[in-house]
Amino acid sequence: QVHLVESGGGLVQAGESLRLSCVGSGRAFRRYTVGWFRQAPNKGREFIAAFSGSGGGSTYADSFKGRATISRDNARDTVYLQMNGLKPEDTAVYSCAADQSLTPTRYAYWGQGTQVTVSA
Repeated sequence: QVHLVESGGGLVQAGESLRLSCVGSGRAFRRYTVGWFRQAPNKGREFIAAFSGSGGGSTYADSFKGRATISRDNARDTVYLQMNGLKPEDTAVYSCAADQSLTPTRYAYWGQGTQVTVSA
């Protein structure tokens, strides 16, 4: 069982940056692949990036390459998502998810999400 808690969301102006945090608890969290997703109002869930467990590295959705950076601090059981150059269309609930698979197609555990609102 893994429990995830996101933080770092808030209200920012267009062009600014945010760093979101996902803290995981549970046995061997560092072995889990952790992904970041977002869901805007009236839209489907969108994959942003993932960081594999056990040193597997990171992957990004094409639309976020160059604007998002995912990183991991295993000593703090935390996975970060840095988003730069935020735009009003980036307004969404950002959630992290975890799974034991190296390249999950479905994630087993989800956090509650953190709201990011970008004003023009």
